[in-house]
Amino acid sequence: MRKLSGEFIAPGEVTANRYKTAQVAPRISAQIIERHVVRGEEVGEGAPLVTLSSVDMAEAQGALIIGDKEWRRVRNLGRDVVSEKRYVEAEVARQQAHAKLLSFGMAEQEVAALLKTGDASKATGRFILFAPQAGTVVRDEFTLGEFVDPGRVLVEISDESTVWVEARLTAEQAGRISIGAPARVKSNADHWEEGEVIQLQHALDETTRTLMARIEISNDDDDFHAGQFVDAVIAVGASDEALALPESAVVLMDGAPTVFRIEGDEIEPVSIETGAASGGWIVVNSGVAEGDEIVTEKTFLLKSLIQKTKMGEGHGH
Repeated sequence: MRKLSGEFIAPGEVTANRYKTAQVAPRISAQIIERHVVRGEEVGEGAPLVTLSSVDMAEAQGALIIGDKEWRRVRNLGRDVVSEKRYVEAEVARQQAHAKLLSFGMAEQEVAALLKTGDASKATGRFILFAPQAGTVVRDEFTLGEFVDPGRVLVEISDESTVWVEARLTAEQAGRISIGAPARVKSNADHWEEGEVIQLQHALDETTRTLMARIEISNDDDDFHAGQFVDAVIAVGASDEALALPESAVVLMDGAPTVFRIEGDEIEPVSIETGAASGGWIVVNSGVAEGDEIVTEKTFLLKSLIQKTKMGEGHGH
């Protein structure tokens, strides 16, 4: 049993938790050379996603190799042999070439590997985009050989251990809830997941005339996916708290709402007085008390067995 607050049902849509989602895009124009992941794949932080090739990157890679060789030569000669101006210029040129590669989107480990070879023929313009976080690949909209512009999102990764549900509320409903309000969301598997309201929209949607309440829920069982439409039940306060049971716990026996209470090793049917039902729960006004252990599954089977027992007793007389 649970305490059921005043609550209402609102339609909602599952979205990715944007605070745990990352988009991966090139910073320069490039051609897609190789794919390393596909949609739905789980990846770890730092996993390779896609290999690109760029003329601009090739020029920058070559400039770094040349700059690095010059800097090493000047450094080995030392300040006693070369002028201070040349020494500083060589050092700064090398640093700038290194920074340019990073700004173009080449990873530090790739830059280090390039410098280790010291071979200008390795300045092919190839570079890899790596996963900035762990999660599931939820978007991979690109084709091998395709030329892409800077900022074009190629891969999106989301940690789906939690997701958001954006519930649409009337202005009156929105005024009755607050951030932190308990909420429940129903999946297609007839499973309710507990969560809470984490954000409330303040501007009314001009088209739907509704306000958005964002609910965060756990998704450890992978029941919820972005784009899925769901029903969200949001509590509006504790002032009208009432004792409630899952609707599956209540059956009709002899025309009266009945539950099965567990007493030690025995199960006994108990007539109850019910109130309003909401979100798969039904208010119990009398008949059982908080703390009573109640059967919530296979209640129709219990009802059938009890009725058969009564019929057998009747025939015995």
